[in-house]
Amino acid sequence: MIHHDRQTRRGFLVTTAGAVGMALAAGDLAPAFGQALAPTPECKDGDEPTLRQTEGPFYKPSSPQRTDLREPGMRGRPVDLSGMVLTRACQPVAGVLVDLWHADADGDYDNTGFRCRGHVFADAQGRFRFLTIVPALYPGRTRHYHVKVQAPNRPVLTTQLYFPGEAGNRRDRLFRRELLMRTAAAGDGLAARFDFVLDMR
Repeated sequence: MIHHDRQTRRGFLVTTAGAVGMALAAGDLAPAFGQALAPTPECKDGDEPTLRQTEGPFYKPSSPQRTDLREPGMRGRPVDLSGMVLTRACQPVAGVLVDLWHADADGDYDNTGFRCRGHVFADAQGRFRFLTIVPALYPGRTRHYHVKVQAPNRPVLTTQLYFPGEAGNRRDRLFRRELLMRTAAAGDGLAARFDFVLDMR
């Protein structure tokens, strides 16, 4: 389970990650939220919570706290992924841990280090943001991200996010339309959005 106590979080932190967190708290989420991507879903009071899915075999605990999951020399189309964490009553949830991991541009997961792995904490408006890449395909799966979402002192939501328009979506037995991100071209990269609805009022 992911914990929110100060002792556990201290183990995640490094100097550069702390600087990123301070920048986010100061309002540097603006570029991501300037994108005209519609919410997923358009929250209405009483919405169903986000679907749960398996974490898969490649989850690794204690990921670094960082917004930018890219590393020097990493190949792949850039993605600016942002969103909000909401209750079923459409209220934002502050301080939520959002932990993201995925395959790299070769379809591989880094099981020795933390390439394409990291976590952030949602701001006071429930907003989060990651800068990463489009993951490559690998046998048996369509293109996807893995994610764990946990509000303070609440159960962990484990799920996966999918890219629209992928041919593999029709063949992947795990694919669910409800977990599609909204995407739009953004320069040479992609802007993506997904809003999580937690099972809380």
